[in-house]
Amino acid sequence: MSGSAPPAIAPASANGGALHVEAKTDLLDMRNYGLEKLQEIKPGRWMAKAKQVGVPLGILAFLFFHLRWCGPIGFFENAEGVANIGHLYTVTGIFSFSLILWLTEAIPSYLTSFIVIVATILFGVLKMRPTFAYLGEPVMILNIASFILASALVVSGLAKRLALLLVTRWGDHLSGIFWAFIALNLLLGAFISATSAKTAILLPLFMVIAAMYGAVSGVSRNNVGRNLVLQNLLANNVSASAFLTGSAANLLAAQLLENSGHKVLYSEWMMALFPLAVIQCAIAWFLGTKVIFRIRPEDAHPKIAGGMERLRAELAALGRPRAAEYRAAAVFIAVLALWSTESLHGIRAEVVAMCGAILVLMPSFSGLPRFGVLSWNQADIPWHMLMFSWGAYVLGGIMESTHIVDLSVGALFGHLGITESTPKVVVFLVLACLFGFTTIVHESKTARTIILFPVMIATATKFGWDVIGFCLPMAFLINQVYVLYFNSKPANISYLSNMYSTGESFKFGMTNLVIIIGVLLLWTQYVMPLMGFQSRLW
Repeated sequence: MSGSAPPAIAPASANGGALHVEAKTDLLDMRNYGLEKLQEIKPGRWMAKAKQVGVPLGILAFLFFHLRWCGPIGFFENAEGVANIGHLYTVTGIFSFSLILWLTEAIPSYLTSFIVIVATILFGVLKMRPTFAYLGEPVMILNIASFILASALVVSGLAKRLALLLVTRWGDHLSGIFWAFIALNLLLGAFISATSAKTAILLPLFMVIAAMYGAVSGVSRNNVGRNLVLQNLLANNVSASAFLTGSAANLLAAQLLENSGHKVLYSEWMMALFPLAVIQCAIAWFLGTKVIFRIRPEDAHPKIAGGMERLRAELAALGRPRAAEYRAAAVFIAVLALWSTESLHGIRAEVVAMCGAILVLMPSFSGLPRFGVLSWNQADIPWHMLMFSWGAYVLGGIMESTHIVDLSVGALFGHLGITESTPKVVVFLVLACLFGFTTIVHESKTARTIILFPVMIATATKFGWDVIGFCLPMAFLINQVYVLYFNSKPANISYLSNMYSTGESFKFGMTNLVIIIGVLLLWTQYVMPLMGFQSRLW
């Protein structure tokens, strides 16, 4: 291990979309790896063309169905219990329009949602009040309160302290470092529903450690650096699957289940999927470090002296834990405990989250000391994402009110010859592959969920299967968005670290995606029934 000063980084190539660090920069300084150093990846030729044609193509798709240029659709015309057959065509048009715009990203996703909301009212599918009421759905309140709680974790400094503490405690060996990041992602996943926020917290840490082991952004790549970034990317997304509040798309799936009469408790979600998240992270760690990007014994030693000492100095600079950190930790522990025991006390997760938000925002009053740890302006609430979610909930609502998914699933299964005699495991595997592999072609977890989760619910209902037992394991696939750089915001950020190529990302990600679908099949059949779920597939 060399005792020389850390080398400088040559300027990264701009056209590679790399992490941009100026020449003669200290490789072990965490401040050099902030998100502000990242350069935006410009859309490729095909995506640029898709953006150009997205809006006119979306409008054409809407008119194609709304004006019935498509001609009569048999299972629409013969639908029973539908008050207005014309609404089936209109909803199909609105759905097609939104899907095309969300896929092509021709305009921001929240603007597409606004158009969906307005079109729903103007074309009479729903009246104004019930359409606007979706903004006040309990799941939206839970979203907002969760972002406030996550902001408290960051503003109080507790998130940074936990990250530095785990990495420095477990950082004497490379395997310990990998597991420290896995543990951090699982811990932060319980409270931070924005996976990009977790990336922002952990990116400086794993970039410093990568530099310690000789992997430098835009200059030199090695298997330590590849594993650090790709393993963290996978753990970040997979940890979101472990908790109901792990992502906005999880909350949407839970809302869709509840709307169909099947409520999933926080404790049920965590019991079923948290152990599976740990297992997937363990599989990815083994495959990454031992098989796909095997780390040789000689590479498992730091190449630059003083890296871990610098991180310990960062931790020491934070000083003793402040009162605000203790208060934030107390609120988080209480919220998690109440979420996990909802079946005992009956207080819904949304109410618990609001109570937590009240506490972390509580100012000083009546001469009493302040209990809160942040102000409203410090709360990082991504309103654009919430507006996108609002439109997604409205879209789900109009599809539910017109029974269009049930009708479509019945017609599709009839066309494919899928009947009650078709083995349940075959149907499960087909839908799991469809849900899992569509992560490769689209960035939005919420859009995928609003498109495919109702199909899963309708399938289970049609064949008389237990809806939660069939759909809850599928929810584990919502956040499997790590194969290519455009599959999620964390994947985009991680790619900009310039530690691996697109081909390497695909090899690592696709291998893990295929394996987890197989593991999920066995988990659903053999493990979840031991937890009380009616999920057997054969």
